[in-house]
Amino acid sequence: DKEVRAIFLRLFAQLFQGYRSCLQLIRIHAEPVIHFHKAAFLGQRGLIENDFLTKVLNGMAFAGFVSERGPPFRTCDLFDELVAFEVERIKAEEGNPPKMIKHVRELAEQLFKNENPNPHIAFQKVPRPTEGSHLRVHILPFPRINEGRVQELLQEGLARSQGAPAATRGDKKCVVPAGPPVGMFICS
Repeated sequence: DKEVRAIFLRLFAQLFQGYRSCLQLIRIHAEPVIHFHKAAFLGQRGLIENDFLTKVLNGMAFAGFVSERGPPFRTCDLFDELVAFEVERIKAEEGNPPKMIKHVRELAEQLFKNENPNPHIAFQKVPRPTEGSHLRVHILPFPRINEGRVQELLQEGLARSQGAPAATRGDKKCVVPAGPPVGMFICS
């Protein structure tokens, strides 16, 4: 499934290459509003008459995309890197399927690493009990829980967690790279 996701990631990176140069930040409201200039985007790419891309740009999903990815200062991800830095690579791979497949596999591997940052930590699955295991008499019943000991353990855990530094997520906000301007991508 990561390879399928990588293919769609490449597709949308190709569709939206240069979108950042068509974003306008409007500051007349209390909260700044980000507007996407659709006509400029389509015109600079020579796709004014393209029904598919026009419908994509007019959809609610794209409006959400602009509001989420429009701010110039936010956490960057793999999509931002593709749109900003891999433009020429994607363009060069269009006629070379083996290179394209290699790039898709690289992207899939990065997607997998993003979802599994610590692959060495694996959770052991508990095997299902064998059939008839409930009939065994040599198994001791589960011991009764000592409520006092449970309270002690909870208090110890709380004391440790209050003294420990707060956990922070590794994502750091940065200025989103703009990438090349839209005019570079005249599509057929």
